[in-house]
Amino acid sequence: MFDSSLDAKRWRRLFLLYKLAEMGACDRVVKTSTEYLAQRIGASQQTASRYLIELERVGWIKRKITREGCLIKATEAGVSELKRLHSSLSKVLESKVPQPITLEGQVFTGFGEGAYYVSKEHYRRQFREKLGFDPYPGTLNLKLTSEYDLMLRRELDSFPAIEIKGFRNEARTYGDGRCYPAIIANKFKGAIVFAMRTHYDDSVIEVLAPVYLRGKLKLKDGQKVRVEVYPAGSETPEV
Repeated sequence: MFDSSLDAKRWRRLFLLYKLAEMGACDRVVKTSTEYLAQRIGASQQTASRYLIELERVGWIKRKITREGCLIKATEAGVSELKRLHSSLSKVLESKVPQPITLEGQVFTGFGEGAYYVSKEHYRRQFREKLGFDPYPGTLNLKLTSEYDLMLRRELDSFPAIEIKGFRNEARTYGDGRCYPAIIANKFKGAIVFAMRTHYDDSVIEVLAPVYLRGKLKLKDGQKVRVEVYPAGSETPEV
């Protein structure tokens, strides 16, 4: 899969490589100048020259400087980079699985329901098996305050979910729930969980993680946190 953690420098290199491919550099040697390339990428001549040096250094092109201009040909490694980008874009544009959404909510202190339910071994066992981690005994509560975030929250109802089955003991019946893999504040993998029985409305999301998020992120009530939410079965990037 294409590297989702690309930095700005790598994207710039790919953009120049793409522009060279437009000129035919994947199939043959093309003759150009840094001045002409600068016009094609909307940058200075010095910047275009620096990017060409970087592309050559990482092995994506071969370059020969002549009096008439630069002779450039994309290497096998360079062509492979473009093919990987094409494959990744095709997956995004043609996928039948919904793309992840990012929700932003304000931290608030809840009723302690999260700690109570997460501590139940029947639920914990399912979290370990289905989410791939043993959750901290509690949830981070986030209140969605913008219409945009509330709209995205409603979209989640159409996402494939990880089903959490309820159970019954001598005292009471515990309801079902559903989870979605998530990345919290670009730092921790976790999940958001929606219980079938809850005192909260749709403006609240509860976040599970294998760590104490309030402590790890040094959060206080009122602070905002972003959570990237994925459909069940999709691949989440490394953090």
